[in-house]
Amino acid sequence: MAEEQNHTRTVLIAIGANLPRGGQSAQASCEQAVEALRRIPGLTVEAVSRWYESAPVPPSGQPPYVNGVVRGVASLPPLALLDALQGIETHQGRVRSVPNAARTLDLDIIDMDGVVQDTQRLTLPHPRAHERAFVLLPLRDVLPDWVHPRTRQGLEQMLQAVQGQEIRVIR
Repeated sequence: MAEEQNHTRTVLIAIGANLPRGGQSAQASCEQAVEALRRIPGLTVEAVSRWYESAPVPPSGQPPYVNGVVRGVASLPPLALLDALQGIETHQGRVRSVPNAARTLDLDIIDMDGVVQDTQRLTLPHPRAHERAFVLLPLRDVLPDWVHPRTRQGLEQMLQAVQGQEIRVIR
């Protein structure tokens, strides 16, 4: 266990929000989340993607989402990082109700250096990342050579499969 805690891994974290919180926009919530990520002991933020606006997936009539991806280096084990991310979500008003509900903040571990794991609390890589332009486009901003650890597909191949999903760069 100590060896795992001292091992550093490149980590990709998706950030998304589509509900304002306390008078601040969804984009401001996402930017605030990046600052909170910078304060996690054992995590160093190395790059932040541009921000994108995307339609909800699956379509639901919700407001559009603001999405981005952070690339960092973590010495934390995957579940400790997940706990830290969920703490940030809770602090920023995230309420877990029904799947795919609108939210003030969503932080997902997309990949941790190619670790493949399936537990009740965490599946790595993220099980739906390869199906979502709102993850793949910002991911390309921070790690264009990323290859999906399970499918072995590169980003360009995965992006071809999600053409037509509604998304645009906002900053």
